[in-house]
Amino acid sequence: MRHRNAGFKLGRNTSHRRALLRNLVTSVIIEDRVQTTVAKAKAVRPLIEKMITLGKKGDLHSRRQALSFLMTDTSVTRLFEVVAPRYGDRQGGYLRIVRAGFRQGDGGEKAFIELLGAEKQLDAKRQKREDTKAKKRAELEKQLEEQKKEDTKVDAA
Repeated sequence: MRHRNAGFKLGRNTSHRRALLRNLVTSVIIEDRVQTTVAKAKAVRPLIEKMITLGKKGDLHSRRQALSFLMTDTSVTRLFEVVAPRYGDRQGGYLRIVRAGFRQGDGGEKAFIELLGAEKQLDAKRQKREDTKAKKRAELEKQLEEQKKEDTKVDAA
Protein backbone atom coordinates (compact mmCIF):
# COMPACT_ATOMS: atom_id res chain seq x y z
CA MET A 1 0.00 0.00 0.00
CA ARG A 2 1.17 3.52 -0.80
CA HIS A 3 -0.83 5.39 1.80
CA ARG A 4 0.69 8.80 2.60
CA ASN A 5 3.67 8.24 0.31
CA ALA A 6 3.54 11.42 -1.71
CA GLY A 7 5.99 12.43 -4.40
CA PHE A 8 7.48 10.93 -7.51
CA LYS A 9 10.17 8.30 -6.91
CA LEU A 10 10.92 7.77 -10.62
CA GLY A 11 12.68 4.48 -9.83
CA ARG A 12 15.80 6.23 -8.54
CA ASN A 13 17.51 6.89 -5.26
CA THR A 14 17.39 10.37 -3.74
CA SER A 15 20.62 11.80 -5.14
CA HIS A 16 19.99 10.44 -8.64
CA ARG A 17 16.42 11.75 -8.63
CA ARG A 18 17.55 15.19 -7.45
CA ALA A 19 20.23 15.37 -10.15
CA LEU A 20 17.75 14.25 -12.81
CA LEU A 21 15.19 16.88 -11.82
CA ARG A 22 17.82 19.63 -11.60
CA ASN A 23 19.04 18.75 -15.09
CA LEU A 24 15.50 18.76 -16.47
CA VAL A 25 14.69 22.13 -14.89
CA THR A 26 17.90 23.61 -16.31
CA SER A 27 17.18 22.18 -19.76
CA VAL A 28 13.62 23.50 -19.86
CA ILE A 29 14.75 26.98 -18.85
CA ILE A 30 17.49 27.01 -21.49
CA GLU A 31 15.62 25.28 -24.34
CA ASP A 32 11.97 26.31 -23.63
CA ARG A 33 10.84 22.80 -24.63
CA VAL A 34 12.10 19.32 -23.67
CA GLN A 35 10.91 15.84 -24.54
CA THR A 36 10.80 13.40 -21.63
CA THR A 37 8.45 10.87 -20.07
CA VAL A 38 5.09 11.89 -18.67
CA ALA A 39 6.06 10.94 -15.09
CA LYS A 40 9.23 13.05 -15.22
CA ALA A 41 7.32 15.95 -16.76
CA LYS A 42 4.75 15.85 -13.97
CA ALA A 43 7.50 15.60 -11.34
CA VAL A 44 9.49 18.54 -12.72
CA ARG A 45 6.53 20.91 -13.22
CA PRO A 46 6.37 22.29 -9.65
CA LEU A 47 10.13 22.78 -9.55
CA ILE A 48 10.14 24.82 -12.75
CA GLU A 49 7.24 26.90 -11.51
CA LYS A 50 9.14 27.62 -8.27
CA MET A 51 12.18 28.71 -10.30
CA ILE A 52 10.05 31.07 -12.40
CA THR A 53 8.51 32.49 -9.24
CA LEU A 54 12.03 33.14 -7.92
CA GLY A 55 12.84 34.81 -11.22
CA LYS A 56 9.79 37.04 -10.92
CA LYS A 57 10.90 38.20 -7.46
CA GLY A 58 14.20 39.21 -8.98
CA ASP A 59 16.11 40.07 -5.79
CA LEU A 60 19.58 38.90 -4.84
CA HIS A 61 18.38 36.20 -2.46
CA SER A 62 16.15 34.70 -5.17
CA ARG A 63 19.05 34.72 -7.62
CA ARG A 64 21.24 32.88 -5.12
CA GLN A 65 18.51 30.32 -4.46
CA ALA A 66 18.18 29.73 -8.20
CA LEU A 67 21.97 29.43 -8.53
CA SER A 68 22.01 26.76 -5.82
CA PHE A 69 19.46 24.66 -7.72
CA LEU A 70 20.12 25.23 -11.43
CA MET A 71 23.14 23.61 -13.02
CA THR A 72 24.59 26.49 -15.06
CA ASP A 73 25.06 30.23 -14.67
CA THR A 74 23.65 30.83 -18.14
CA SER A 75 20.38 29.19 -17.15
CA VAL A 76 20.09 31.51 -14.15
CA THR A 77 20.78 34.54 -16.33
CA ARG A 78 18.20 33.39 -18.87
CA LEU A 79 15.68 32.71 -16.11
CA PHE A 80 15.95 36.20 -14.66
CA GLU A 81 16.33 38.17 -17.91
CA VAL A 82 14.18 36.30 -20.44
CA VAL A 83 11.86 33.71 -18.92
CA ALA A 84 10.55 35.37 -15.75
CA PRO A 85 9.66 38.75 -17.33
CA ARG A 86 7.51 36.85 -19.83
CA TYR A 87 5.15 35.93 -16.97
CA GLY A 88 5.05 39.23 -15.06
CA ASP A 89 1.26 39.41 -14.86
CA ARG A 90 0.59 35.67 -14.64
CA GLN A 91 -0.10 33.91 -11.34
CA GLY A 92 1.25 30.44 -12.00
CA GLY A 93 0.57 27.91 -14.75
CA TYR A 94 3.72 28.66 -16.75
CA LEU A 95 4.05 25.22 -18.33
CA ARG A 96 2.29 22.94 -20.74
CA ILE A 97 2.68 19.15 -20.85
CA VAL A 98 1.80 17.68 -24.26
CA ARG A 99 1.71 13.92 -24.63
CA ALA A 100 3.69 12.69 -27.61
CA GLY A 101 3.08 8.98 -28.09
CA PHE A 102 5.10 6.05 -26.86
CA ARG A 103 8.82 5.34 -26.91
CA GLN A 104 9.98 2.72 -29.40
CA GLY A 105 12.26 0.74 -27.09
CA ASP A 106 10.30 0.21 -23.89
CA GLY A 107 6.87 1.70 -24.63
CA GLY A 108 7.28 4.53 -22.11
CA GLU A 109 4.83 7.35 -22.63
CA LYS A 110 6.62 10.45 -23.94
CA ALA A 111 5.64 14.06 -23.42
CA PHE A 112 6.88 17.53 -24.25
CA ILE A 113 7.15 19.94 -21.37
CA GLU A 114 7.26 23.51 -22.64
CA LEU A 115 7.04 27.02 -21.34
CA LEU A 116 3.95 28.95 -22.37
CA GLY A 117 4.57 31.99 -24.52
CA ALA A 118 7.74 30.57 -26.03
CA GLU A 119 6.13 29.84 -29.40
CA LYS A 120 7.97 32.65 -31.19
CA GLN A 121 11.35 31.43 -29.97
CA LEU A 122 10.51 27.82 -30.81
CA ASP A 123 9.32 28.81 -34.30
CA ALA A 124 12.52 30.78 -34.86
CA LYS A 125 14.60 27.75 -33.79
CA ARG A 126 12.55 25.47 -36.04
CA GLN A 127 12.96 27.82 -39.01
CA LYS A 128 16.71 28.08 -38.45
CA ARG A 129 16.96 24.29 -38.29
CA GLU A 130 15.00 23.92 -41.53
CA ASP A 131 17.21 26.51 -43.25
CA THR A 132 20.40 24.69 -42.25
CA LYS A 133 18.91 21.37 -43.42
CA ALA A 134 17.98 22.90 -46.77
CA LYS A 135 21.47 24.37 -47.12
CA LYS A 136 23.10 21.00 -46.38
CA ARG A 137 20.73 19.28 -48.80
CA ALA A 138 21.64 21.77 -51.56
CA GLU A 139 25.35 21.20 -50.92
CA LEU A 140 24.90 17.43 -51.10
CA GLU A 141 22.96 17.70 -54.37
CA LYS A 142 25.70 19.90 -55.79
CA GLN A 143 28.36 17.35 -54.79
CA LEU A 144 26.32 14.53 -56.34
CA GLU A 145 26.00 16.43 -59.61
CA GLU A 146 29.75 17.07 -59.70
CA GLN A 147 30.41 13.42 -58.96
CA LYS A 148 28.07 12.36 -61.79
CA LYS A 149 29.87 14.71 -64.18
CA GLU A 150 33.22 13.19 -63.17
CA ASP A 151 31.83 9.67 -63.57
CA THR A 152 30.53 10.45 -67.06
CA LYS A 153 33.95 11.91 -68.01
CA VAL A 154 35.70 8.77 -66.74
CA ASP A 155 33.23 6.53 -68.62
CA ALA A 156 33.67 8.53 -71.84
CA ALA A 157 37.48 8.24 -71.70
